[in-house]
Amino acid sequence: MTSLAAPTSRLQATTALFLAVAMAATVGGALGFQHIGGYIPCKLCYEQRMPYYVGAPLMALAFLAAVVKLPAIVTRGLLFAGGLLMAYGLYLGVYHSGVEWGWWPGPTDCGMVVAPPDTGGNGVLDAINAVVPPSCDQAALRILGLSLAGWNAIASLVLGAVAFWGALKRA
Repeated sequence: MTSLAAPTSRLQATTALFLAVAMAATVGGALGFQHIGGYIPCKLCYEQRMPYYVGAPLMALAFLAAVVKLPAIVTRGLLFAGGLLMAYGLYLGVYHSGVEWGWWPGPTDCGMVVAPPDTGGNGVLDAINAVVPPSCDQAALRILGLSLAGWNAIASLVLGAVAFWGALKRA
């Protein structure tokens, strides 16, 4: 049995690197759908990205901690934190999917349109104000029957399981 103060095993370093890349790729895919595919995210879509924005750099930090051979508790703690972030991402994905399927109501301000003041101009800010965000209860795209929120829930479940496994697995 290894001590928590012992150097991190290669397993934790590999797990942290995998998670950093996988989390960055997942949120990169969402950004691709937005900027290349033209799918405008709703409020809940943006919220689902937050665990990845925090998690990817955190997992890179866990990898760095393993490479410089900090005590195992540091890397394991960072991996565990990544698992908690993905558990939160799973909650957000399931919640948003449930809103899309009509199982429960979504936030009241999702997709709310506020009439912009009429400034009489045609500037960039006027164009931004003209964009109407989509409603959270309408899936913009379904792939194999699941919306992007549903796929996010699956990704969060898998990545969370990997993070917890890496944090708790003994070398």
